[in-house]
Amino acid sequence: MNILPYVLVLLAAILWGTVGTTQTFLTDGIQPLTIATMRSGIGGGVLLIFAIALKKIQFRHWSWKFTFYAALSMALFQPLFFTSVRLTGVAIGTVVTIGSSPIFAGLIEWLYFKKRPTRKWGMATVLAIVGCVLLFVNKGEATVNPLGIGLALCAGIAFATYTHVSKSLMDKEEALPAVAMTFSMCGLLLLPIALILGLDWVTQSANWPPLLFMGVFGTSIAYVLFLTGLQKIPSSSAVTLSLGEPLTAALLGVFLVGEYLSVASWIGVAMLLGGIIVITFGGRTKSISQMEASIE
Repeated sequence: MNILPYVLVLLAAILWGTVGTTQTFLTDGIQPLTIATMRSGIGGGVLLIFAIALKKIQFRHWSWKFTFYAALSMALFQPLFFTSVRLTGVAIGTVVTIGSSPIFAGLIEWLYFKKRPTRKWGMATVLAIVGCVLLFVNKGEATVNPLGIGLALCAGIAFATYTHVSKSLMDKEEALPAVAMTFSMCGLLLLPIALILGLDWVTQSANWPPLLFMGVFGTSIAYVLFLTGLQKIPSSSAVTLSLGEPLTAALLGVFLVGEYLSVASWIGVAMLLGGIIVITFGGRTKSISQMEASIE
């Protein structure tokens, strides 16, 4: 079993996990949706320049349908997630969104692509979701708002859909130009909302280093790694591995920002790590056993 694709997806999740900490270096009072717009625009735009320079994009023969659906899924994910967090609080909004994504990814894979999720995926996903719930036990106030929870579930569906559509896109295009086109289009779709909310803060020079980091590392490089790994592993497994994002964010918050994690949250960290280990190495043990049996 080749674990490199799993490692690439996990590295992408780790880079996504740095975004929350990086946002703390921006000036106060900035709307999350405008940050998402700039992150998508910078991340997609930088790669688009490289892709065009390297002649990686044939606009006339490009897979526009899959690109549009991937961009639309990601553009919908942003407002759905941030609105749910505003209505329900960080804890419930994040747990419902991130925790539901692997479940929806597995259901889509099963019902639409007729690929039944494996027992290994089920075990890893349960561990990761429970770990995510425990991790966010002490993360801010929580309000059980039905609308907020519904929006969080829709955000989970949007991310799962993005992953499946991107996998189809990767059957036709390379990872770098696929990310370039998807996130450039996503930035354009989000731009009207960002203009309404205001982009005056972009002119402040202190905001550009964190913006560039989020755009280049948190978007460009992260999603190229994600799509490269996604080519070789099931979409449901990739979405479960994306739960490395809140794990990274929590650990960075503790060691860089000075946040406090309760005992329950540390147990959640351990369970998240357990889920990641199971989905990455679970099949490796089985394949080694099968090889040994065949040799005997």
